[in-house]
This record gives sequence, structure tokens and C-alpha cells, in this order.
Amino acid sequence: MPYTVTPTALPGVLVLTPKVYGDARGFFYESFNQRDFDAATGLAGVQFVQDNHSRSARGVLRGLHYQLPPQAQGKLVRVTHGAVYDVVVDLRRSSPTFGRWDGVELSADNHRQLWVPPGFAHGFLTLSESAEFLYKTTAYYSPAHERSLLWYDAALGIEWPLTQAGVEQPLLAAKDAAAGTLAQADCFD
Repeated sequence: MPYTVTPTALPGVLVLTPKVYGDARGFFYESFNQRDFDAATGLAGVQFVQDNHSRSARGVLRGLHYQLPPQAQGKLVRVTHGAVYDVVVDLRRSSPTFGRWDGVELSADNHRQLWVPPGFAHGFLTLSESAEFLYKTTAYYSPAHERSLLWYDAALGIEWPLTQAGVEQPLLAAKDAAAGTLAQADCFD
């Protein structure tokens, strides 16, 4: 199996660690294979329709973003340069973990990927001088369905590693700075 799959504290959110082949020349790994992804995760039928790539400077916080149905997105995320602290928040009201979060460090060195199913908000904080962040989505970007959740909402209590990122306050996009709290959020059933 080309992946080791590790469940997180949030049902459905998975850390995938690919098998990396390295030697004195460098390394190689298969970053995605539909058949192997389906077998490793048990998620047969997930279809990706869009690939995105962002570059962020140290201390940039992107998120917490999500899209509502019918454009809800599943995301398979990874870092190809640098490191980020990646966070997901369960926004499924019927879930026993509604409103809870989990975080994992993703980096070019650890090669980990994170599967974020529809129904979760997602964001990350750049820990390195810069980071290149790649992600596949199961639905197209739709501004009309996009929402943002406030990164420092006390109801969530996310422990962002700002000190590790070397900042007192993260750098935010205007839409993320103006995002609503969990109590104000449009959530999933």
C-alpha cells in the first residue's frame, strides 16, 4: 500500500503518509493515485475536479474556509515547500464532534497529506519562511457558496502555534479578518 492512513480525532479526517523512496539523488513518491487512494481510505467514489496551488509567507493564516452544499468541497491537501500548521473544524451539526478542531503539521519534509471531507472548515498557518500548499477539491470553487469561520473564535479554542510561526498576529486576507464565529456560521446538517 503506498499510503499509511492515520485517523485524526475528527471522524472522516485522515492523515495520509505516502511511501517515499529516497537515496543520495533525492526522493520519489506517488502523490496521488485514485485506485490506491480509494483502497487506503475506503472512500471509493471521491472524484477530484480542481487542483489549487498557493504560496504564503511566514505567519500568513489562510482560512478557516468551507463551501456549503451543493458546492461543498472535500480537499486533499499537502505542502511541497516549507511547513504549515493545518487545522480542520467539524461543522456538521449532527456530528458528535461538532465545533471541535484538530491540527497537524504538514511539510515538504514529512510528505503528509490531509483528507478534509465536506462538512469541515479548513485553514492553515505558515510556519516556515514561505510555504507552497497544493490541494485537490471535489467541487469547483464557488464564491456564492464560500464561507469563512473566524480563526480565533473563543468557542473553538484553536491553539494556533503563532510563536512557532514567529508572529504575534497572523497576516490575514480581508475576508478572513471579517469572518464570523461558530455561533454565526452557516453549518451542515
